[in-house]
Amino acid sequence: MTQKAPNSNWWRGGVIYQIYPRSFQDSNGDGIGDLPGITQRLDHIAALGADGIWISPFFKSPMKDFGYDVSDYCDVDPMFGTLDDFRALVARAHQLGLKVMIDQVLSHTADAHPWFVESRSSRDNPKVDWYVWADAQHDGTPPNNWLSIFGGSAWQWDTRRCQYYLHNFLTSQPDLNFHNPQVQDALLATVKFWLDLGVDGYRLDTANFYFHDAQLRSNPGRGAPDPSKPDPAVNPYNPYAWQRHLHDKSQPENLVFLQRLRALLDQYPDTTMVGEIGDDDGLARVAEYTSGGDKLHMAYCFDFLGPLKDAPFLHGVLSRFNQIVGDGWPCWALSNHDCVRSATRWGGEHPGPRQLRLMAAFQASLRGTVCLYQGEELGLPEAQLSFEELQDPYGITMWPEFKGRDGCRTPMPWSADAPHAGFTSGAKPWLPVAATHTALAVDQQAGREGSLLGYFTQLLHWRREQPALVHGSLELLALHPQVLAFVREDEAQRVLCAFNFSDTAATLALPDGWSAAKVLGGSGLGGARAEAGEIRFEPWGGLFVQA
Repeated sequence: MTQKAPNSNWWRGGVIYQIYPRSFQDSNGDGIGDLPGITQRLDHIAALGADGIWISPFFKSPMKDFGYDVSDYCDVDPMFGTLDDFRALVARAHQLGLKVMIDQVLSHTADAHPWFVESRSSRDNPKVDWYVWADAQHDGTPPNNWLSIFGGSAWQWDTRRCQYYLHNFLTSQPDLNFHNPQVQDALLATVKFWLDLGVDGYRLDTANFYFHDAQLRSNPGRGAPDPSKPDPAVNPYNPYAWQRHLHDKSQPENLVFLQRLRALLDQYPDTTMVGEIGDDDGLARVAEYTSGGDKLHMAYCFDFLGPLKDAPFLHGVLSRFNQIVGDGWPCWALSNHDCVRSATRWGGEHPGPRQLRLMAAFQASLRGTVCLYQGEELGLPEAQLSFEELQDPYGITMWPEFKGRDGCRTPMPWSADAPHAGFTSGAKPWLPVAATHTALAVDQQAGREGSLLGYFTQLLHWRREQPALVHGSLELLALHPQVLAFVREDEAQRVLCAFNFSDTAATLALPDGWSAAKVLGGSGLGGARAEAGEIRFEPWGGLFVQA
């Protein structure tokens, strides 16, 4: 048995900053962000107080899904730079004390990948079963009822083999066949390639999609979603939500592959993995996939990436997770490159400064790892784009009721007075800089008292000094219609965290033993005070109290 490399567990309770490379910083004026641009802006992330970065895909790709369709796992797409540019990025990040995680898309490739080109060429080539191929039914229809997340059947007819192939996403993203050990070995070799280049970990795209049911059984139906009961993981305009996904993902064999993947990472010091879990029961999969210390280090699902944000909903999510998590470890995100920005989704059309600070403080006080998406620290709202400006195939297909993911992917605003807010010196960025973002640019907030960027910086640096918030357990207080409250505790500290998720004043009785507790300064949150055995909250106020 191979001896494990040492691991500092930097990720456990750390802060990871997600970078969408197309939109972070363009260094060469072509209107598309790139790796040298990221390197140029790493100081911003280090100053903010992050522990590491996660970079969305920059591998060679036809870019039909903007890098999530990989045609070469072991090279950089020229639009983003070169392998030497990546080496320089890693070196600079490490100089600043930042870990580097990259986005690994293992469940599928681009149809332009040489593996698929060979696999589809005939029924007797060496890679004949590297992808999921199946014969048509007697009437010519697909093998079963599985649906693509991007709409329509998950099966695409191919005239070369006169068979269907599986694609859980775009037709140009064929799914790999993980039941073939050669496929697993080939993918693990690509993971090792980047570990040898110095990456500190991976974000695993669609980590529960690797295996499919080998018998190709159809999924049972569940009917149309109830619009009166919104589900954060469901797009109500997509029929994908009409099935219970028992057979097309989250198969038991997935756990065995994750153990192989973990064994590889355990050979490299201080590495980690966070998996994206899209499942009918995301919390259960997070708990399962992070348990035992031999699979994923951490994972996230979509419970906090939807529109629901009141205290009872948040209490319910945390209560259920506490019941099932065991020794697993979550990664909590309020925004990412796939969903409406949290400032708009949780804050509405005009989120107030206190509301944005409360969201940040809530996320930073949870038991788990914090994942911030670029621009969250500025309070960027969702950008509003016309149909003609859309690039995302998901949005183009589902328009107008669902506008896709471009609204959260517009360029990062660095300088309010510069063309395109300092993102590019070129004539036109790949997506327009939102007019609502210019006044929120980094140079407008840096060093300005009361800015959200200043608050995030203060909060994250303060959090590092609170051992209970980084490593402690979490015990929920009783359900309250307005206030979410819980106690974080470790051997060195005990902290009561309380947040009023409503636009009206609220009170919360202090629990037994907390009447003499002191308000824990330094978070800068405000809007609440403790007195006479209770906490009194202003709208969107919050407080940290130390026993």
